[in-house]
Amino acid sequence: MKSSSSLSGRLEMIAAMALSGTIGFFVVESGQGVWNVVFFRCLFGALGLFVYCGAKGLLLPWRFTARSLTLSLVAGAAIVLNWVLLFSSYGHASISVATAVYNTQPFFLILLGAVLFGERPTADMLGFVALAFAGLLLVSDVEMGHFDLSSGYVVGLLQASGAALLYAVASVIIKRLKGFSPHLIALVQAILGTLMLLPLADFSHLPVDAAQWGCLIVLGVVHTCIMYILLYSALQKLPTTLIAVLSFTYPVVAILVDHLAFGRTLSLNQWSGILLILIGSAGVNLKWRLGLSRSMDRPAMERG
Repeated sequence: MKSSSSLSGRLEMIAAMALSGTIGFFVVESGQGVWNVVFFRCLFGALGLFVYCGAKGLLLPWRFTARSLTLSLVAGAAIVLNWVLLFSSYGHASISVATAVYNTQPFFLILLGAVLFGERPTADMLGFVALAFAGLLLVSDVEMGHFDLSSGYVVGLLQASGAALLYAVASVIIKRLKGFSPHLIALVQAILGTLMLLPLADFSHLPVDAAQWGCLIVLGVVHTCIMYILLYSALQKLPTTLIAVLSFTYPVVAILVDHLAFGRTLSLNQWSGILLILIGSAGVNLKWRLGLSRSMDRPAMERG
């Protein structure tokens, strides 16, 4: 029974991450501005999650206290703005590069843990952060001394990094929401996103054909409702290490889709940088050891 649950969890996690990797394709193919894309993703996602939560009996009785609702809404605002920045970065730095930079989320979690909770990162963790930062410089693929903050490509890198930071903020907050169905939290956040972006949506430039509307519906129903159902189900069945490993399905699929659908090719520097970012992220998530913690913990005289 346990092996059956583990197998279903693996399949659900792979499916959820594979779906995540296709988000960029539907964002681009929708032909809509970022505000419209995120608005309709929240709207259609909220409708799908409302049906799911209603069928599961999660809507009544009301479970949120004032504190838990506030935390959920703050996390939701971070998630929605994270989508805005990530989707904006696709047009500047490509889906492949933006997704790789977005995978620096674990490093922002380390930073937030240190700043907010006084958690002291190990030397090994800092070593992997340094490795990923070197990868970020390679992904930037700019000549030393010619780093132009106003260039579209660099703007895309900064947007993807900002999206990763906001996702880390949301993760820290959501961890404090104990005893609540994650699907119900996602529903509250999707409703918040719909209301937040309603004034910013451009209804004078809506999709012109069924294919574009289909992309927006898929982003809401599949990539928000169904993907979160699969993801949260998998998280309940799998150990953290396996979750971390299977999560790398996301960037792999995103890079593959970007190449097959849009013919995106990367330079050797960018490929090297993506590899270093993924290795650094894996090292932090899987708690790999570089031997730095042990050597730094020894007394100075013993080391020298």
